[in-house]
This record gives sequence, structure tokens and C-alpha cells, in this order.
Amino acid sequence: MIDFKQLAMPGPVALKPYTPGKPVEVLERELGITGSIKLASNENPLGCSPAVTAAVQGALGGEFFARYPDAAGHELKADLAAYHGIEAERITLGNGSNDILVLLAQALLGPGRAAVFSDFAFAVYPIATAAASGIARVAPALAPDSDMPYGHDLAAMAALIDSDVRLVFVANPNNPTGTWIEPDAFEAFLRGVPEDVVVVLDEAYYDYQPEEWWIDARRLLDAYPNLVVTRTFSKVYGIAAMRVGYGLSHPGLADILNRVRQPFNNNAVAHVAARAALADTDFVDQSVALNLTGLARLRQALDGLGLGYLPTHANFLTFDLGRDAAPVYEALLREGVIVRPLAGYGMPQHLRTTVGTAEENERFIEALTRVLAAH
Repeated sequence: MIDFKQLAMPGPVALKPYTPGKPVEVLERELGITGSIKLASNENPLGCSPAVTAAVQGALGGEFFARYPDAAGHELKADLAAYHGIEAERITLGNGSNDILVLLAQALLGPGRAAVFSDFAFAVYPIATAAASGIARVAPALAPDSDMPYGHDLAAMAALIDSDVRLVFVANPNNPTGTWIEPDAFEAFLRGVPEDVVVVLDEAYYDYQPEEWWIDARRLLDAYPNLVVTRTFSKVYGIAAMRVGYGLSHPGLADILNRVRQPFNNNAVAHVAARAALADTDFVDQSVALNLTGLARLRQALDGLGLGYLPTHANFLTFDLGRDAAPVYEALLREGVIVRPLAGYGMPQHLRTTVGTAEENERFIEALTRVLAAH
């Protein structure tokens, strides 16, 4: 009998697989219910731009499916270069921004090399680190009673950086907390990081932040060659199913990432969809406006229920039940409402809900009110 755990490297063996939000179809099959809503994965409740649908439909046919996509993604890179005011050779395309995080770990980590990230940060950071046989150094987050509860403590992260560290992951805003970093504080942190340590600014939820909190990453990329900025089309652009993300970096680092990147990590439909999504700024504005209205309504409802919640600049809200959240999560499932339990992040008393449409938000509020009354 082969023991495959003995064949594998210790890092992957110690991992627990990433658990995505429960799909609607799985829940309904398990419980025999219909009409469920999913507020677990921070997807855009508006779907995607109509321009994306039209562009994809217009591209299909003929030899489209028979041909490999452009492995270098020249057209999408050209659009992104114009959008960011950056050279195309500084862009790395990924199968979602998650892919860029994994590529960085593959390229920079290994036995004896460490990555630094915060407690309560995106679950892929420890997964990518362990999969590359790297060492995870986890900085304690800010205290629950601080001005930014569970947020990144940049001073604590800086204290963990030594000659073994090659990579630092900074999520802004952070998932699953929604917390953010002041632009001046981030630049001060970046100034103190040795130039041979790559700092990743993960901006998956960038568009949902008020403009006054945006970090001027484009300027910082010129000033700090060890900075990488990652973005995704999965959130505000509403094409999570297409799996498109990208990294902005020094051309030398982009060259290294392209050496480990799979040659066709974006499919041809994804290229078409991403280009159309990037061009439709009105849809982005509409999505952000809907999110702001939804967040205000959710906060109002949680205040009425006497529940605390974390500050957020994202399209989700993490709230504190003050007790084990698992029974409430399970009861919400039976109501046909899927949210995200956070015990796997070390936050067993919290749940996270995506901001949905007005109707979905009301459905969640009504279900939560009933569940709390019964539990």
C-alpha cells in the first residue's frame, strides 16, 4: 500500500484544502429546498456588465474554441497597460489574482525561505506558502478593541522580517475582515522593507474603497521595485467564473513569474470578457453605489439586532455573534441563506455576509432575525 503522504513534501501534507463558499445547488440538493441565495463568496450581485455578455457572445463561433488562446494575452495586457499607465512588460496575467499569489510563492519561496502575513488574512497566503515548502510567519493582528479590529499590524509584520524572508503579503482591504490600511502607513512600511523582500499588495477589493483611502500603487511601483500589486476581475467586474486576475510589478520580476506561469492560464473567453469588463466603467460605478447602499442597510439591521460588526471597505460585512457562530450558520442554511463561517480563519464567533441586491439583503436580515429569535 503506497503512503502518498510519505512521497509528498511536508508543507502540502500539512495543508487543509481551501473550502469555498457552499454553492446554491449543493445546499438545495442536501436539504431538498429551493429558492436559496448565496452571500458567501463576495460575488457581484448584479452579475456582469451587459457589455461582457455581448462581447463573449459575439466572439463565439467559427474556429474560436478550436484554437489556443494568445498565451501572452497581448490585447488584454495592452488594455491594462493603458488603464494603469504602465508598460505591458510589467503585467503578469493570472487565473484569478489567486494564481499570481501562488506564482509568487513558487518563484520566491522554498525550504528555509519565509513569507510574512497577518493573522486573519486571506486563506490562500498560508496555502501558497506551504505548497511551496516555505515557512509561514504570521503576525498578530490588531486587537479586537482597536480602531481597526483584526486589521493588519504593520509594525508586527515588519518585526518578523529577517534574512530568511522573501515575501510579504498585505491585503488591502483584507478578506475576511474588510479592514484596510492608511496609504501613508503602507508607504512607511514599504520604506522599511529590505529591497530583496518582495511585498505583495493584494487589492482584490480596491474598487469598493472610498477614493481617499486608495493607495497610489502606480506611483509606488516606480519608487519600490520590490512591490507587486495584484488585482482581480472576480469582484466588482462580476466575472468570477472566468478566473482573470493580474499582477503589476518590476519587469524583472514579471519575467520570473512568466517562467513559472502556465502557458495558457487564461482561456480565450476570459480574455474577451475581461477586456469588455474593463471598458465598462459605468457598470463599476453602479456596482460600487449598490454596495454602499447595501452596507448601510446591513449595518442598520445589525445595530437593531444588537450585533457588532467590523469596519469594512469591501463588498462584505463580518459580524460578531458573541458566541459560537456555527449553529446560526447552519440555521441560516436551512432558511436558504448561505453566508460564510469564519472558524477556519480563527474567528469562530463571526460570520461574513456578502452585500447583495436590496432583495437579497432583506432576505438575509429576515432570516437572521428569525434564527436569532429561535437560538
